Amino acid sequence: MNKYLSLILLIFAIISVQILQAQTYKIALLKYNGGGDWYANPTSLPNLIEFCNKNIGTSIAKEPETIDVGSNELFNYPFLHMTGHGNVVFSAQEAEQLRKYLLGGGFLHIDDNYGMDKYIRREMQAVFPDKKFIEIPFSHPIFKQTYSFPNGLPKIHEHDGKQPQAFGIFHENRLICLYTYETDLGDGWEDKEVHNDSDDVRRKALQMGANIIEYIFTN
Repeated sequence: MNKYLSLILLIFAIISVQILQAQTYKIALLKYNGGGDWYANPTSLPNLIEFCNKNIGTSIAKEPETIDVGSNELFNYPFLHMTGHGNVVFSAQEAEQLRKYLLGGGFLHIDDNYGMDKYIRREMQAVFPDKKFIEIPFSHPIFKQTYSFPNGLPKIHEHDGKQPQAFGIFHENRLICLYTYETDLGDGWEDKEVHNDSDDVRRKALQMGANIIEYIFTN
């Protein structure tokens, strides 16, 4: 490789790390209506934040916020996390607000905690009538950040025994919504005693979570 190109790439990598470390961000848990338990996995985001700040150099506020999907405060957070087991309902106003947020540069990670698949697909169709979830290939950069996942999402909890899948909604080639299905990353982020997952399983879950954060904050 040309030595000048190598130098440019090195400088770009250093700048990216500095940007990642320079600012303190807040991330938020998305609260929604419909009866589903949006509040599931209460220790997951604090643990993910601690892992990211320690291992990939982020500077995220230790405690995540909780934000209503229709709130004007939505735009204060570069990253929203959403989970649950059951029904999800967005009003017309909430769907429009979430659409504006995502098209304006925000990012939503939806982690199916088992049982929300048919509901979240329906409601995201209301948010983006002109877009569909597309399965994300193993070659996508989100699997090649600090931690390598050449086979895609790790399997954290078995549930129906299906292979884990990552789906995305894209706008102008930008991933704006990541939906992780049949993996249950959030359970793996929780305190160890909650699900009694092995250290290896929890580590993989946290590493994949860190990849998501790193990808979003540096793209």
